[in-house]
Amino acid sequence: MPRRAALFLTAAVFSAAGVAHFVYPDTYARLIPPGFLRPRALVAVSGAAELLGGIGLLFPRLRRAAGYGLIGLLIAVFPANIYMAVRSERFTPSAFWTVLYWLRLPLQPLMILWIWRLAIDPASTIRTSKNASGGG
Repeated sequence: MPRRAALFLTAAVFSAAGVAHFVYPDTYARLIPPGFLRPRALVAVSGAAELLGGIGLLFPRLRRAAGYGLIGLLIAVFPANIYMAVRSERFTPSAFWTVLYWLRLPLQPLMILWIWRLAIDPASTIRTSKNASGGG
């Protein structure tokens, strides 16, 4: 996949997920493990982080900060992903979805690596200005 397409696709996915937090806050609040205070506030904060991170990927000056923010977010929501896998019966009666919840766990480090390569790694970041290639 061309890097520019990967950048836009990643930005769209995170932005859409961020918006979904505000459209379906109760659904996301159910995913917060017990013991975490103020689940709806956590949903709003994580939704805003996803939305701002996704948008930030589109702007070269914000891309690195957005990448770090999205990586932090992926780490922060990992307990909720574990909770969904371990307590899948709370979310779905389907064995199919339970398997997907478990399969998603090892994908989290891959998503972190994807964001790192796309937004932070200086050897692989996308250059968008005419002069970035060194050719005037």
